[in-house]
Amino acid sequence: MIAYVHSFVKRPILFLRHRLSERHFFIVSSVLVGLTSGIAAIILKYLVHSIESFVRYSSRNYEDLLLFASFPLIGILLTAIYEKYFLKQKVKKGSAEIVYSVVKESSVISPRETYAHLVTSGLTVGFGGSVGLESPMVSTGSAIGANYGQAYGLSYKERTVLLGCGAAAGIAAAFNAPIAGVLFVVEVLLADVGASVFIPLIISAATGALVSKIVLAEGVILTFSLQQPFNYHNVPYYIVLGILAGFVSLYYTRGFARIDRRMARIPNPWVRVVTGGILLFILILLFPPLFGEGYETIKQLSVLNAASLTNASILETAIRSEAHLLVFLGLLVLAKSFAAAITLGSGGNGGSFAPSLFIGAYVGYVFSRIINISGLAKIPESNFTLVAMAGILSGVFYAPLTAIFLIAELTGGYELMIPLMIVSSLSLIVNHFFEPLSPEAKKLSAKLNVTVESRDKRLLSRLDLNALIETNFASIDPAETLGSLTKVIANSNRNLFPVVGDDGTLHGIIYLDKIRQVIFDSQQYDKIHVKELMEQPSAIIRANESVHEALEKFDRTSQWNLPVVENGKYRGFLSKSSILTRYRNELLETA
Repeated sequence: MIAYVHSFVKRPILFLRHRLSERHFFIVSSVLVGLTSGIAAIILKYLVHSIESFVRYSSRNYEDLLLFASFPLIGILLTAIYEKYFLKQKVKKGSAEIVYSVVKESSVISPRETYAHLVTSGLTVGFGGSVGLESPMVSTGSAIGANYGQAYGLSYKERTVLLGCGAAAGIAAAFNAPIAGVLFVVEVLLADVGASVFIPLIISAATGALVSKIVLAEGVILTFSLQQPFNYHNVPYYIVLGILAGFVSLYYTRGFARIDRRMARIPNPWVRVVTGGILLFILILLFPPLFGEGYETIKQLSVLNAASLTNASILETAIRSEAHLLVFLGLLVLAKSFAAAITLGSGGNGGSFAPSLFIGAYVGYVFSRIINISGLAKIPESNFTLVAMAGILSGVFYAPLTAIFLIAELTGGYELMIPLMIVSSLSLIVNHFFEPLSPEAKKLSAKLNVTVESRDKRLLSRLDLNALIETNFASIDPAETLGSLTKVIANSNRNLFPVVGDDGTLHGIIYLDKIRQVIFDSQQYDKIHVKELMEQPSAIIRANESVHEALEKFDRTSQWNLPVVENGKYRGFLSKSSILTRYRNELLETA
C-alpha cells in the first residue's frame, strides 16, 4: 500500500521535473516539502492533543491526581518499546544530529526519521512527558526535505536547502510563525547561508504556516493577545529581566546536561525508563503544570490567572498567600529543567523549545509581579511574561532573531519589538560569556571531535580524513640495503619513502632530497642499510583524528606530507595540498 502511494505521488513530480527548468522545479519542490512538513506537524499536534484528551478524561480532569501523574511513565515506556521492537534503533534527537548529517553525511537522512519522531514524541508528550514537540517537528521536516532531494536526484546543495525548508515549515506550522521558522534554520541549522537560499525557505515556511492556519483550531496553536503597549519608561526593568533571563537560561542548560548525564549512567534501559517515570510522577504530584508541553499554563499566566496553576497540587493547601504562590511558581522554574532532562534521559523524545518558553513565561511573570507588589514601579505583567519567553529561548538556543520574531508573531504584531531585542540580546550575551557554545553546538563539536563555530570549520569537518589518505608511496624494509632502495626509487614517482617493517609498523621516512649524494655512490650499495638513512617524521597523523587536527600538525611542522598510522600500523600519507584542494571544491559546491 505504501509503495503504491509512493509511486502514485512520485509519477506527477517526475513529470514536472522533466517539463520544468531546474530553478522552477526547485521552487515547486520547496512548496511540496513545506506542504508535507506542515501536514506532518498537524498530524503530530492532533495526535498529542487526542492522547491528552484521553489522559484528562481518564483522570477526570486532574481530580484523580495519582493516575494523572502516572501517565508520563506510560508514555516513556511506550516510546522505548516502539524504538526497541519496531524501529530497532534510537531516533536521532536534536539539531546537532541534523547539522551533523549536513556536514558529514552529505545531507542524507534515513527515511525512518520522516515518521519515527512523530510517533515517539507523540507518545512521550501526549502522555505528559515534560518536553516540547518543536524539535521533533524540525527533525521530521528535515528528514522529509532530505529524502525528497534523494528521491529526485538533487545535488548536495539542493538537498541541504530542502532539508532546511522542511525544518522551517515544521516550526512555522507549529506556531503559525513563518518568519521564526526561516530564522531558526538560518541561525541554528544552516549557518552562513547565502541570500538565494531565503526564497525557498520563505516559500516552504509560508506553505507550512498556511496549512496550519487552515487546518488547526485556534486553541491548538499557542497564541497571545497583547494587552498593553510598550512603555519606554520600563526599559531599565527590561534590562534587568534580560540579565536574569541569561542566568536562568544558563541554569537550565547546565542543569539539563547534568541530569541527562546521570540518567545515562543507568545501564539497563528499562530501569532507566521506570526511574524516570517515578521521578516525573513525584514532580507532577508537586507541580501539575509540568505535565506535557505546558502551553495551557503559559496562557493562564499571560491573562494573569496564576492562582489556577496550583489546582490539584498536593501543595495547594499550603499556598495561602501571594508570597507562597510566587515561591511555588519560582520552584516550578527550577523543576522544569529537571523534568525535561528526566523525560529525555529516561527514553522519551522531545525538545527544549517548549520548556524554554515555559520557563520564560514563569520567570517574566514572577519578576514583574515582585516589582509590582514591592511598590518599585507599576509594570505590565503580561508583557514581561511574553518578553521573558524570548529571553530564555534566545539563551538556550543561541538564536536571538528566532526568539524575537517568534514572540512578535505569536502576539500578532511588533509592539514589543524593542523590549524583545533588549531581553533576547542580553540573555545571549550572559550565556555566551559563560558558555561560548550552545548545548547543541557542544553536541555537534563532540560528534565532529572539533569545536565548530565558523563556516570554515564546518566545511573542513565535511572532509573525511580517511578518504584523503594517499597510498601510492613505495615502502621499504629497514633491514634492506641502499642498493635495494635505489631500485625502489627508480620505480617510483614520489620523493618520500616510508620505512615499514614486516609487521606494518612505521619505522621512519627516507627523503629523496637528503640522500641524493649517497645513491649515486655504487660502492656504498651493500654497505649502507635503510635504517641508517631514514629519519623520524616531524609529526604523525592518527587515522581517527579530524582534518582540523591534521592541519594544525601541518602548520606546526611546515611539512606538506605527513604519514598516517592506525593502531601503530602504517596507512599512507596525507597531503596538505589535497586537503586544500578538497576544501576548495567544498567551498564551490556550497557557495
